[in-house]
Amino acid sequence: MPKVYLDHISANPVLPEVVQAMLPFVAERYGNASSLHSWGQAARDCVEAARSQVAALIGALPSEIIFTSSGTEANNLAIKGLALANEKKGKHILCSAIEHASVLNPARALKKYGFELELIPVDRHGLVDPDEVKRRLRADTVLVSVMQANNEIGTIEPLAEIAAFTREKGVVFHTDAVASAGNIPVNVSKLGVDALSLSANQFYGPAGAAALWLRRGVRATPILDGGFQEDNRRAGSENVAGIIGMGKAAELAAARMSERMSQLTALRDRLLAGIPARIERVVATGHPTLRLPGHASFCIEFIEGESMLLWLDASGVAVSSVSACTSRALKTSHVLLATGMEQALAQGSVVFSLGVNNTVKDVDYVLETLTGIVNNLRQMSPLYAKFIKGVS
Repeated sequence: MPKVYLDHISANPVLPEVVQAMLPFVAERYGNASSLHSWGQAARDCVEAARSQVAALIGALPSEIIFTSSGTEANNLAIKGLALANEKKGKHILCSAIEHASVLNPARALKKYGFELELIPVDRHGLVDPDEVKRRLRADTVLVSVMQANNEIGTIEPLAEIAAFTREKGVVFHTDAVASAGNIPVNVSKLGVDALSLSANQFYGPAGAAALWLRRGVRATPILDGGFQEDNRRAGSENVAGIIGMGKAAELAAARMSERMSQLTALRDRLLAGIPARIERVVATGHPTLRLPGHASFCIEFIEGESMLLWLDASGVAVSSVSACTSRALKTSHVLLATGMEQALAQGSVVFSLGVNNTVKDVDYVLETLTGIVNNLRQMSPLYAKFIKGVS
């Protein structure tokens, strides 16, 4: 039975070149990057080299990169740190309704400090209307957060248009670029944002290494109490091996961006065209063109996403139905509900996220396999039986 992994939005393999770069720092070169002796200084030099590589990926200055342990930590530092650093100006926060839980939950947690969270609606494709952001900006708004690309539906947001309004009002603008950085061109100057989160495991680097970019001059209150690492902005010993892996993965992502995008877009479009052609009553989610290269997502009527996921897994295919971070909660996707989708249909969500090792043969196997699984599940579905009876 073939094995086809189409859940790269949740986790990616680490590239061999990245592993080779990391290995010496796992077993042999174990100095703490904060230590003053030669072992520590050697580690520090490599961490700073990785900082330059990560900065280059997004068109930033190395000094603007703060390494963190995950995209979730980077988003927490952004939301809590930026809001608290600006609380004397006001306590109104705007986030899009489809943000990841690592953005929405920190923003909700700030309510106990008197902050007010307002959600920005999206259209049926998951797009934020920049004019809607402009209308909701208030004199006491201190932070706007809109993700660059959504991990569940793949939609890419119009950040530069939104940034024009936040700059005009002097409001800090953060974007969660965990799903996009390393997969599509990202330049912080062109986007006009003030803060950006990214994670190595989304561009074939190791899990446990991520970063928050803060534009020079933008202040964020540290959220971890401890030492003075990362220029007093993030306490805790640096994950030297992970950071070096992130730097190498960033270098490779920048060099291979065009080639990867071309490959993944072709495979994605094969899925986007192939599934509705083979299966009736399927709704593609997300924007039809403004979406991540390797991302195809659907809702399939009359069956549940978890059932499809398990049957596909039994056939050797790995996919997801919602964000991996919330999949065990078994809740209907807040992202799909925000796009106006009915709850029953939203429960039939399935997300295919392709990677550089996938091939046309993989996609064709998935198309063939999924068609049979949907037919079998629908034969067991009372909703489908009721639908067929109504049609006939």
